[in-house]
Amino acid sequence: MPSSSSVPVRNRRRKPRFTGLIKPHEAFPAIGRLDRRMNERTFGRRLGPQADAALVRLSTAANHSVLWMGLGAGLAATGARGRRAAVRGLGTLAVASAAANLLGKGLFGGDRPAADVLPLVRRLRRYPTTPSFPSGHSASAAAFATGVALEWPAAGLVVAPVAGAVMYSRLHVGAHWFSDVVGGAALGVGLAVLGRWLVPSPPGPAPDVPAGPPTDVPALADGEGLFVVVNTSAGSGRLLKEDPLEVLRRDLPRARVHVLAEGDDLRELYDRAARGVPVGSGGAAGPGTESDDVRPAVALGISGGDGTVSTAAAAAREHGLPLVVLPGGTLNHFAKAADLTSMSATVDAVRTGSGVSVDVAELRVDGKDPLTVLNTFSLGIYPELVSQRERAEKRLGKWPATVWATSRVLRSAAPLRLSVDGVVGSYWSFFAGVNKYVPQNLAPVERVRLDDGVLDVRTGRAEKRYSRVRLFLETVAGGGASSLAQRVQPLERHLAVDSWTTPDLALRFGDGTPHDPVILAHDGETLEIDGDRVVDATLTMVRGGLRIYAPTDPTAG
Repeated sequence: MPSSSSVPVRNRRRKPRFTGLIKPHEAFPAIGRLDRRMNERTFGRRLGPQADAALVRLSTAANHSVLWMGLGAGLAATGARGRRAAVRGLGTLAVASAAANLLGKGLFGGDRPAADVLPLVRRLRRYPTTPSFPSGHSASAAAFATGVALEWPAAGLVVAPVAGAVMYSRLHVGAHWFSDVVGGAALGVGLAVLGRWLVPSPPGPAPDVPAGPPTDVPALADGEGLFVVVNTSAGSGRLLKEDPLEVLRRDLPRARVHVLAEGDDLRELYDRAARGVPVGSGGAAGPGTESDDVRPAVALGISGGDGTVSTAAAAAREHGLPLVVLPGGTLNHFAKAADLTSMSATVDAVRTGSGVSVDVAELRVDGKDPLTVLNTFSLGIYPELVSQRERAEKRLGKWPATVWATSRVLRSAAPLRLSVDGVVGSYWSFFAGVNKYVPQNLAPVERVRLDDGVLDVRTGRAEKRYSRVRLFLETVAGGGASSLAQRVQPLERHLAVDSWTTPDLALRFGDGTPHDPVILAHDGETLEIDGDRVVDATLTMVRGGLRIYAPTDPTAG
C-alpha cells in the first residue's frame, strides 16, 4: 500500500491555473489528514483489471452528464411518472452541476490528488484541470438520484447504486479527494430537497369522490322515458370501444333512440322530445321509437363528443331535465371528468337513479342568447395548441406532445388585442376553464371536480419581452414555474403565463379596423367573428346548473 508521501497533494502535469480561495485540503488540517488517509486506502485497493477498467468507463460516461441524460430518457419512456422523475432529476442535476463547477470550485477549490502511483488501467485518459472541491460528478450524481427518488422512490432505488458507483469511481481513478466527493454529494442532495420545496410534485391520483354533489334524478330501469340521440359521426371514442346502439338495445331497451342524420337540427330534436312531439325517423334502437302515444321525455341523452354533449346540455337545462352522457365521440373530456369512463358506468347510473349536479358556464356574444359551456372557452393559440397536442399525444405522451405543440404553434402565432374586465392587453392565448384545471401552465389538460364554482383563467401575455420564449419555457416546466413563483414572489412578475379564478368575465375584442377574423372556441366548437368590428362577450359561472346521471360513489363496482 502506498505511503502518505506517495500520494502527493499536487500533480504538476495537470495543475489548474486557478485553485480556489479557501482550499479546504490546506485550510483545515483535519480534512487534509482525512483525505490523505482515505486516498491511501482507495489507491491501495485491488479490484482487478476488469473492475478497474469498468470504473474508468463509468467515470468517463458521467462526463458532461451524458450518463444521466441517457437514464433520464429511459425513465421518460416508461410513462407519466417516469417523465416527472426524469424532469426533476435532470433539472436538479443542472442546478447542482452549475453550483459545483461555477460557484463551489471558485470559492473553495484546491489541488487535486496525483494519480501517478496508480496502474495505467485505473487512470483516466484525460484528467480534469479544474479545482478539486467539490466534485462536480458527485454533485450531479447525487442530485439526479435524489431528484428521481423524490418523484418515484422505486426508480430512485435503481438509480442510487449507479450514482454511488460514479462517486466512488472518482476516488478510484484518482480524480478527487474523499472530501470532494462527500461535499459534492451533500450539495446534490441538498439542492434536490430544496428544489422539492420550491417546486412541489404535482398531486397524486385524486381521491375517489363524485364529480359533484348528489342530486335527484329518476331511476329508469329499462330506459323508459329516456330520449337519446346517437351521433355516429362523432368518432370512435377514446374512453371505450363499445357501440352505443348495441348497449342501448341490450341494457335500456325501452329508451327512444334517434340516430343523428344529415340535416337534423340537434336542438330541435330535443325540444320536440321534451314536449312529447314525434321527432321523425332518424334511426332506431329498441321498440317504440315513434308512435301516436309519444310522451314527454323525463331525461335527455347524448352519445357523442364534447360539442354535441354541450348542445344536449343546453337543451336539458332549458327543459329542466337530467342529462345522460354516453361517451361516444373523439373527445370525451366532460364524460371523463364526470367519472363516465365507460358505457356501463352511464347505464348503471340511469338504472339506479344516481345523479350529481355540476357547474356550467353561460357564454353571451353581442347580447345574443347564452350558449352553455361545459369544459373550456378560449381565444388565440389555445385551440390550435390543443388540436396539435391531441394529434401527437398517443405517440409522445401528454407532456412531450404539449411541448412539441407549443413550439409549433408559437412559431407562427400573432398576438390578439383583448380587453379583459376593462383592462386592455395583448395576448397570445386566452383560456377559461369551467372549474379548476391542471397543470398550472398555458395548456392545462384535465380537471378533477365539476363543482368548484369558478372559471380557471390562464393567459399568455404578449407584452413582456421575449414572451414567446418565456411561454415555451413555462410550458416545458409544466406547473413548476407557477409553483416556484408562489414561493419566491419576485419571480412572479417575470412569468408570461398569468392565472386566476373568477366567477365571471367580461371580454371585448376587435378595434373596428380590418384584420383577420377572431376565432372563439368552446367545447370543441368554434365561432368566427369578423375582425373589423368590436365584439363584447361575457362568460358567467352557473353553480349546479346541470343535472347529470353519474356515479355518486366512484369506488362502487
